[in-house]
Amino acid sequence: MTDFTDEQIERYSRHIILPEVGGVGQRKMLDARVLMIGAGGLGSPAAYYLAAAGIGHLGIVDFDTVDLSNLQRQIIHSTERIGMLKTESAKKTIAALNPDVNVTTYNERISSQNIKELFEGYDYIVDGSDNFATRFLINDACVLMNKINIHGSIFRFEGQATVFHPKNGPCYRCLYPEPPPPGLVPNCQEGGVLGVLAGIIGNIQAVETLKLVLGIGESLSGKLLIYDALNTEFRKLKLKRDVNCPVCGDNPTIKELIDYEEFCGTA
Repeated sequence: MTDFTDEQIERYSRHIILPEVGGVGQRKMLDARVLMIGAGGLGSPAAYYLAAAGIGHLGIVDFDTVDLSNLQRQIIHSTERIGMLKTESAKKTIAALNPDVNVTTYNERISSQNIKELFEGYDYIVDGSDNFATRFLINDACVLMNKINIHGSIFRFEGQATVFHPKNGPCYRCLYPEPPPPGLVPNCQEGGVLGVLAGIIGNIQAVETLKLVLGIGESLSGKLLIYDALNTEFRKLKLKRDVNCPVCGDNPTIKELIDYEEFCGTA
């Protein structure tokens, strides 16, 4: 049973009895290294379920503290932790859920200066960021470092999820070559978001991560999944790599990381 303790066999029993997972698959999850960008609306459910599943090495990047307005959707935190660093709050919740998970916290803002160092040592990057500047930076770093990017975003009543797999499909810039001008997109406070929507999209990101770790199923690479909560409707759009993409195209023009002015996308 690949050297599991009795407690682990019981904890992961529902995984182990799945033919697609088994003991070998559970060991893959315990050995996997996943970096979660953001411990907010998307990061909360994604990190929580990845920890429950037994992802053995989970990094969490966030520089913010828990605020009362976060708790409508950021379920990894609690009222008593208002004012606490989100990274530390998330680590406490995960430790109480699953002691098998080794959580490394990075209480810092991502920039072109530190992102490569943060990404080193991780196999999968889960993008739970809440602004376009960070999403573009994450995308570019993933392409340049050949890291798989499990992407999600939410706004009002709609969410999106996809997987950007360098050399095996499109990247974020194939969809959006440049960030929209600051001020064009409503900020977090103005736009609003249905809290439970974060749980749906964050959990889709967790599912996609687990499938990649296990090497099973069909990932969302090359496909954009769109969820409309008001109409209870899922749509899947095909995405193609843009040969003229400035970062992953045949003749890329972006070869160094760029810091854009940060403006909100909502999470």
